[in-house]
Amino acid sequence: MDDEDSRETPVFSVSSLVDAAKGLLEEGFGRVAVEGEISNLARPRSGHVYFTLKDEDAQLRCALFKRDALRVHFPLADGLQVLARGRVTIYPARGSFQLIVSELEEAGLGALQRAFEALKRKLAEEGLFAAELKRPLPAYPRRIGVITSPTGAALRDILNVLNRRFPAAEVLIYPTPVQGETAAASIAAALERAAARGDCDVLILARGGGSLEDLWSFNEERVARAIRACAVPVVTGIGHETDFTIADFAADLRAPTPSAAAEAVVPDAAELGERLRGFRARMVHAWQRGQRERRQESAALAHRLALQHPRRRLQERAQRIDELSERLLAATPRLIAAHRARLATLRSELARCSPAARLERIRMEYIQLRSRLSNACTADLQQRRNTLQVLKGQLQALGPQQTLARGYAIVFDQRGQALRDAASVKVGDPIRARLAHGALSALVNDTEAPEK
Repeated sequence: MDDEDSRETPVFSVSSLVDAAKGLLEEGFGRVAVEGEISNLARPRSGHVYFTLKDEDAQLRCALFKRDALRVHFPLADGLQVLARGRVTIYPARGSFQLIVSELEEAGLGALQRAFEALKRKLAEEGLFAAELKRPLPAYPRRIGVITSPTGAALRDILNVLNRRFPAAEVLIYPTPVQGETAAASIAAALERAAARGDCDVLILARGGGSLEDLWSFNEERVARAIRACAVPVVTGIGHETDFTIADFAADLRAPTPSAAAEAVVPDAAELGERLRGFRARMVHAWQRGQRERRQESAALAHRLALQHPRRRLQERAQRIDELSERLLAATPRLIAAHRARLATLRSELARCSPAARLERIRMEYIQLRSRLSNACTADLQQRRNTLQVLKGQLQALGPQQTLARGYAIVFDQRGQALRDAASVKVGDPIRARLAHGALSALVNDTEAPEK
């Protein structure tokens, strides 16, 4: 019987049996993930890493070759709980069962990271992180709400930045735990309370740095939904620059640190002061330029007024009257001379005809005509002088110089236009008044509507 059994049992060499077992093992399991504690860690000069994964009841030898070891970004040490991914096989040289590791991560962090990525994908697919949902921050907030631990360093950093950059803003603190089992519910409740009160222009959700487990409260779904449901813009400043949480993606703005969050919600008062001083300098420069232009325009108008002033026209009319008077006075002797010549002619004819009566009559007519002519010339000259005096008086009465001499003034606005209605200027506008002697500038302090 024993001989028959021995004839039916196949005989393997050690190598062939190990190879067969290796093939069955690799095909049967494929790629696996194993969680356990590192022990017997060895780092030969080749750069490969060898260790054993163990739990309470068993252990598994593992090999992490250099190429894959370079992608491990945390320190390996005995006692560290890890999650290893790779393929199971048999190491033929020893005939030992082992895991060829291609990926290695810390076990606790790995689970949390997977949960983080899953929630991030879920909320992103819902559109909770969409850019069009992000609300703009107020340029000059009057009151800022801070949701954080009242005893943490993050609150002190935020208050220091806000007091330094924009002390005019009020700060309202919503104290809440930022770590632990109740932290997520407390943070969501604080966001809801701040939204219900509506007394803040912007909210800062912050805490200091820590591990992934320490920051996990900000990776809870209820916190992300509370941020998006809040009616007030939310800025997050959680952990350090390299830390990202679900709350950061849901917030209207993510700042790398609590201090950076405080800087993001308020302007720099010193910078505002510099801008205001720049505005003031430009305004003063513009005002001075405007004043120079008004003075130049006023001088040009004064020159034009001097060229067209009624006094000059009156002087021209007076000169014309003098010229006409001289011509009139010069014409009278010529007219008399002409009459005398006519008289001489008549006398010559009379002497030639010698009619005494006719001569006497003609002599009398001559005397009368001469008298009438003289009277007419004198009357005409007097009438012209009277008319000239009347016109001169009217021109002087209508001219602005007489009005100015009585204490009146001509007032011009800043464009150089004569003012006729108080409604055409407003308080603070510059005006210019021309007097009988000189001019003055002033600013409007008050205006009165005309009585109806």
